[in-house]
Amino acid sequence: MPERKEDEFAFIKEKIKDKPLNKRRLLKFAVIMIPFAVAFGLIACFVMTLVQPHMQNLLYPKKESAVMIPRDELETETEKLEEETEKEAEKETETAAPVYNITEKQELEVTDYQQLQNKIYAIGQEANRSIVTVTGLKSGTDWLHASYESTAEASGIIIANNGQDLLILTEKKIIADAQDIHVTFVDGALAKASMRQYDGNTGIAVLSVALSELSDSTLAAVKTAVLGNSYLVKAGNVVLAIGSPLGTNFSITAGDVTATTNSISTLDATYHVLNTDIVGNSSGSGVLINLNGEVVGFIMQSFGRDESQNTLTAVSVSELKGVIERISNNQQIPYLGATLNTVTQEMEEAFDLPKGVYVKSVEMDSPAMSAGLQSGDIIVAMQGTEITEVSDYTEKLMSLMPGDSINITIKRQGTDGYTRITCTAIAGVLE
Repeated sequence: MPERKEDEFAFIKEKIKDKPLNKRRLLKFAVIMIPFAVAFGLIACFVMTLVQPHMQNLLYPKKESAVMIPRDELETETEKLEEETEKEAEKETETAAPVYNITEKQELEVTDYQQLQNKIYAIGQEANRSIVTVTGLKSGTDWLHASYESTAEASGIIIANNGQDLLILTEKKIIADAQDIHVTFVDGALAKASMRQYDGNTGIAVLSVALSELSDSTLAAVKTAVLGNSYLVKAGNVVLAIGSPLGTNFSITAGDVTATTNSISTLDATYHVLNTDIVGNSSGSGVLINLNGEVVGFIMQSFGRDESQNTLTAVSVSELKGVIERISNNQQIPYLGATLNTVTQEMEEAFDLPKGVYVKSVEMDSPAMSAGLQSGDIIVAMQGTEITEVSDYTEKLMSLMPGDSINITIKRQGTDGYTRITCTAIAGVLE
């Protein structure tokens, strides 16, 4: 019986052989699949090439670099006196030991003058690479319910590249209430811009244009302007006005600086202006550059003393650098709202005033008024730091952020003379 059972289930022990490999079929399958694999690889590479920059920006977004603008130092009266003494000593040395230079007399031709003009205008043409035309577009409906569009134009200047945007300095009044802002570069390229930040006091604003919106050719055509030292500008220096001093975009005019001592008081600051003999108009805009191609003044005709003037007036760029740096980094400008004047030595002696900063007026509903400052007060310290000039006051204010509080020590005249009072002000923002 056992043997029969083994014979009965013997088939279970049979070895099943693998089906022989059909090499011809395998080769045919490989020939069919290889093109599909190659096509899939090419498509994957193409998709990865398109997606990779976006994924890179999404996973590792680029951080914009902070804009840093070095400050310029104004020479003190002592330094000026030492400089003049050195110059006088040099003159005396030259007089004591005269040097005779025998040169052949040469007469200048008209072509020589033209060559000089060409060289001067070449400086302006190179600087024009930093100039743009800013256009603000507005639209709406009038009282008859008819739709309308209006535009306003002014020049702007490229002041920085923070790695993500080109930053452009211009006047806020051109783009106030504009629905769209466009910027035209020197090569004719047009790009959309957005407001970054502005200063309600001076009226200057910084716009941003995304680098991704600009072609390589445009980026190669433009350049960032160099902000020079306007404290070195003297009356009689040759300067060039670029931008639209007469309303024509990317124009260049040249002339002389006629005065550098005039100044204008604004809220919380005093700015020196550069007067020139360059013909302009009330709507002129742009910048003044020196013969090194450096920006020394920002043309703002509203800062001129005579509204009917037909010559260009520019604000000293050295005194604007702190404001420009802050708004370039998208920071608001702190505001207290006092119009000030430095108490000079002559004022001290003539009116028996304490040394400090005289408050000429206080803006209504301003932080300065809320703190208790009044016209006629003399600011002598801020947060324990002595204040002797308006520039000291402005520098201390610019170290604050809107919302910060600061102690202001004043001297106020009463029946028994001046009384020392401390007020606390909270910095605001001027819209």
